[in-house]
Amino acid sequence: MAGSLKCLVTLGRWFSGLGVAPQARALAALVPGVTQIDNKSDFLQKRPHRQHPGILNLPHVRLPQALANGAQLLLLENAPTMENQVQTLTNYLWSRHLPVEPEELQRRARHLEKKFLENPDLSQTEEKLRGAVLHALRKTTYHWQELSYTEGLSLVYMAARLDGGFAAVSRAFHEIRARNPAFQPQTLMDFGSGTGSVTWAANSIWGQSLREYVCVDKSTDMLALAEKLLKGGSESGEPYIPGVFFRQFLPVSPKVQFDVVVSAFSLSELPSRADRTEVVQTLWRKTGHFLVLVENGTKAGHRLLMDARDLVLKGKEKSPLDPRPGFVFAPCPHELPCPQLTTSRPLACSFSQAYHPIPFSWNKKPKEEKFSMVILARGSPEEANRWPRITQPVLKRPRHVHCHLCCPDGHMQHAVITAHRHGRDLYRCARVSSWGDLLPVLTPSAFPPSTAQDPSES
Repeated sequence: MAGSLKCLVTLGRWFSGLGVAPQARALAALVPGVTQIDNKSDFLQKRPHRQHPGILNLPHVRLPQALANGAQLLLLENAPTMENQVQTLTNYLWSRHLPVEPEELQRRARHLEKKFLENPDLSQTEEKLRGAVLHALRKTTYHWQELSYTEGLSLVYMAARLDGGFAAVSRAFHEIRARNPAFQPQTLMDFGSGTGSVTWAANSIWGQSLREYVCVDKSTDMLALAEKLLKGGSESGEPYIPGVFFRQFLPVSPKVQFDVVVSAFSLSELPSRADRTEVVQTLWRKTGHFLVLVENGTKAGHRLLMDARDLVLKGKEKSPLDPRPGFVFAPCPHELPCPQLTTSRPLACSFSQAYHPIPFSWNKKPKEEKFSMVILARGSPEEANRWPRITQPVLKRPRHVHCHLCCPDGHMQHAVITAHRHGRDLYRCARVSSWGDLLPVLTPSAFPPSTAQDPSES
């Protein structure tokens, strides 16, 4: 036991020398004889390790040529002067916070009022006190505003977000197809469809089987833009993808379900938690197989998705038309509370997808889309593969690999994998894996707590 502790302490000091971030210095949790490669189904099937089935990342995603041509045609006159507008909107969308709830505003107001009343130097009337509280609230509260997508702003949004949104949704759809190749959806609904990138991404993955796409967006200008993109950038002609229908409101009938329901970067546009709750419940009722939710890869985006995830998993409302329960298909390998949110310093569970942007003079270099996602499915968790998820970039070092894993037992683990300790197969699989992949490994349900001190705290 003493020898093991000495080894762990030595590893901790070595992490410090590597310059690993403090939150990433948890001690290795993959233990010889307890954690091993998942060979129960001969998953490699004579394939090389670099093609193991846990690899889910896509190479650089590129827009379909017809979509890229349509976008360029629509922006032909405005592209030279649009660079600053695109950058401004991108920065705004990325830094945007969720609106403050009315209950939280009331709590802050009561706190400020109490603070002012306790100050003997401030002898104020009730009217002056109310004014002082309102003034303080305006200075300290985030001012959330609903975006109204006019024709001009819709064009700027297309230039800013069409390619990155397409990349993020393509990565989510690819995970479903890679892990469930027999799934061939026929219907899809996209809530907050915007420029229609979800329709194009779904067609690229399941174009052979999909026969109906329902795009829902309250902005008529955005719907008109999406329809133009389907027709190559013009108002006439045949659409490149048949069976696409545009709506301003969700289908009313409770009997209508879709094989795939998507909300990409739309829940964060809703003004309150109550609105998000109502929409998520409606989307889940409309879901026949998979509900795909995607948001920005920020703490706010991740927390919003975890709220939606918990709402579906804990929902007591059972649809008489579809009583099947829900489970998390991706990215979590469990239905337990998110370990990223229960730490002393919460982190966003996000992923990155490389893509080629719409080729403008100021927009030619490959980019990375950082996003958070959750894919919920109807059925039983036993139907899903419960391998650990790699939640940070893999650090490859001589003869060992650092992997940060979200495990089926609901805990985060920092694993240092070597061929000597864990076997050649697991080591080679880990070495070719990357951020967002699944590691084909069997993990114990619980690990013994370590008594070694974190070097960052010494």
